[in-house]
Amino acid sequence: RGRRPPRSAAVAPMATKRAGSRLDTEIERCRSEAQWERIPELVKQLSAKLIANDDMAELLLGESKLELFLKEDPFKEGSSPHGPSPKLAEVRKHLTAALERGNLKSEFMQEARLLMGKLDYVEGDYREAIAGYAQVVLDDLPLVAVPPYKLRMIAEAYSTKGLCLEKLPHSSSVNNLNVDREQDIITCYEKAGDIVLLYLQEMERVMISNIQNRSPKPSPAVQDQELGFFLETGLQRAHVLYFKNGNLTRGVGRFREILRAVETRTTQNLRMTIARQLAEILLRGMCEQSYWNPLEEPPHQSPLDDPLRQGSNTKTYALSRRPRVYSGENIFCPQENTEEALLLLLISESMANRDAVLSRIPEHRSDRIISLQSASVVYDLLTIALGRRGQYEMLSECLERAMKFAFEEFHLWYQFALSLMAAGKSARAVKVLKECIRLKPDDATIPLLAAKLCMGSLHWMEEAERFAKMVVDVGEKTSEFKAKGYLALGLTYSLQATDASLRGNQEDLQRKALLAFQRAHSLSPTDHLAAFYLALQLAISRQIPEALGYVRQALQLQGDDSNSLHLLALLLSAQKHYHDALNIIDMALSEYPENFILLFSKVKLESLCRGPDEALLTCKHMLQIWKSCYNLTNPSDSGRGSSLLDRAIADRRQLNTITLPDFSDPETASDTSSISRTEPPLYFFVSPHLLHSDHMLGPQAPALCSVHATSIAASRVEQALSEMASSLQSSTPKQGPLHPWMTLAQIWLHAAEVYIGIGKPAEATACTQEAANLFPMSHNVLYMRGQVAELRGNIDEAKRWYEEALSISPTHVKSMQRLSLILHQLGRYSLAEKILRDAVQVNSTAHEVWNNLGEVLQAQGNDDAATECFLTALELEASSPVVPFTIIPRVL
Repeated sequence: RGRRPPRSAAVAPMATKRAGSRLDTEIERCRSEAQWERIPELVKQLSAKLIANDDMAELLLGESKLELFLKEDPFKEGSSPHGPSPKLAEVRKHLTAALERGNLKSEFMQEARLLMGKLDYVEGDYREAIAGYAQVVLDDLPLVAVPPYKLRMIAEAYSTKGLCLEKLPHSSSVNNLNVDREQDIITCYEKAGDIVLLYLQEMERVMISNIQNRSPKPSPAVQDQELGFFLETGLQRAHVLYFKNGNLTRGVGRFREILRAVETRTTQNLRMTIARQLAEILLRGMCEQSYWNPLEEPPHQSPLDDPLRQGSNTKTYALSRRPRVYSGENIFCPQENTEEALLLLLISESMANRDAVLSRIPEHRSDRIISLQSASVVYDLLTIALGRRGQYEMLSECLERAMKFAFEEFHLWYQFALSLMAAGKSARAVKVLKECIRLKPDDATIPLLAAKLCMGSLHWMEEAERFAKMVVDVGEKTSEFKAKGYLALGLTYSLQATDASLRGNQEDLQRKALLAFQRAHSLSPTDHLAAFYLALQLAISRQIPEALGYVRQALQLQGDDSNSLHLLALLLSAQKHYHDALNIIDMALSEYPENFILLFSKVKLESLCRGPDEALLTCKHMLQIWKSCYNLTNPSDSGRGSSLLDRAIADRRQLNTITLPDFSDPETASDTSSISRTEPPLYFFVSPHLLHSDHMLGPQAPALCSVHATSIAASRVEQALSEMASSLQSSTPKQGPLHPWMTLAQIWLHAAEVYIGIGKPAEATACTQEAANLFPMSHNVLYMRGQVAELRGNIDEAKRWYEEALSISPTHVKSMQRLSLILHQLGRYSLAEKILRDAVQVNSTAHEVWNNLGEVLQAQGNDDAATECFLTALELEASSPVVPFTIIPRVL
């Protein structure tokens, strides 16, 4: 009595219990991590412990053999069932043995039935599978306090049940029953998807816990978990059916539920795909009126859904445990469809860049192609989303990040080039387009775009000429592109002729331009631009009758083209038919009421035809249009300036921080740099109506003349600003903050010119001061100050203003002409002659300059040369328009 058992006898059962516990844990871990190859070995250890474990061994062997079979011969979407096979017969034998003996605990009996249902589906026996699931009662299975593998089995069961219901034929043709059946199928997939997410989150939690507890390193199966056919179907099939059935609201809701679930490593690729698909739906299939944010309840009825299949847009099922979702106080929630789409695409882009396959070795080729295709779709959708908002700067930054994928990929390079063009980064866009030309040398549109950029804000005329010739060469196969190439080549020569300082060079380049435009017109006689530019070049060469013929052809082809109507009006004014010209301008303005270039010409014509009062009313009208277009007025400034209008004056605070292009650096000529309050402002401004002597200059122009070389920066500014002014044809403000203020300054200078014409220096001074407040360093403003000083009789002051204007722009012909007149009055004939001869070199068609040169030569006693100058002035004046022909933009 009271004797203790031997020590060895007490320890043996405890050791066996601990060993069994460890074995059970290891089996559970292998089932959760899908390490099916290890199960047979563990089953041998299990059977050696207790005979009662034989049924459990049958269950484990049946499960492992079924999973290994599916791993070797996986299901794919739309594939037919495998049917009976020896391996599957072996699986059925194991599972049948486990079920028939009935020795298993109830929870393991349920697992056996779930596996049997999965086996029935694999063999194509769908009714038997559904009957098996009905015995289990899937909705009663617990989701709380169960091992991860059990969650996977339940998710697979719901997914398999949905697949079986889809495969079985409809038992009735009654619509309501069919709708209920469809909803049952979708509910199965939704439950499967939720439980899959829960399973993956649980697996992630276990793995992190093992790492933190310094457990043995998780096996590769944990880190690279493959979902398999049934789990993937459960995650992805519900929203597919919603969209197929026309229920966009529920489909979008399902996408959002998956995306809001806490992310795991396994779902990263799926999240990227779903985020991209949802973004595409938001961009293509949903408007702002039908949008609801992710935290709101979806609308009960939505115009997005099929009206014949209306149903509830709220969840119709409940689970005892749901996957975790992101939550917190500072979580961002989009408020409109483009915002949500952009957020989704930026997330997708980040994931695509992170998982990019860049290796060029042959073994990685297929992975690299998939990675590239996935990223390309994201970037295409980003282009749509950001393009709608005009966010081209941001788009170009996104596409720059895509360059890691872009080796020998034309599409990404081309998208990048177009985004740089839209963002105003022209110099860089040209470099990218060169790479596009290398990748696709037979596409004529690419060098055509490059030529457009070079002859635009960059003013790289030699580059533009090279690209235009490339278009001509590529376009040999199609006359359309060949005609466009000659059009581009003609524009290049025409702009080069405007830049040239020597008359010989000007005439040679004008002749080349004329030949190119004639060739373009002959190749494409139905292109109104070819006829228009041919007419414009003839007009610049002062061949007025021929120009009239071609501009009428252009108008027959495109009757509402504003530039053609403008050119017709200027040609009529060159023939001194001012009233007819004004009628044409009025007609053009009825179509384009906010075209400031037309309005500037109207002011000139009204001064000649209807008197200065009408011209001043037009200036007032322009200011009103400016206010309505840009809405940048400052009410506190309404008491200053002339009495022309209720002061459309710029806000000085805005002007102090205005961004100006850095025109001295070709690479950043299209970018902007901020000018702070402490930095000296360098405001430049060009008034197009004064530009008959203001020849624009590109970076190659110093080879042509030394005079132009002294003012490269000023001339490039003139070119860029003049181009901008000529493009202001709509109420939409152009890119950058500078353009509205330049237009406003032009309006004030036009008004000042009208006041000078009627001898009112006080009003002219007030208008000039308004322009000076905006751009104090503009040579045109300084020239106008000189005009006012002349009107007041202050010759010395006027001379100083003209000299200052020429110090900024040495080729400003009007300042040269007025300064020479003052020098003539002061008896300084030699210097006046020198200045006038320089002006003639800059612009050989300025009849006022020729007339002044004749007067200076006559005063020096050189009557023969003076006579030639007077005759030239008379001939040029007979064909001189009210404003120079070069006011009309020459762009592709």
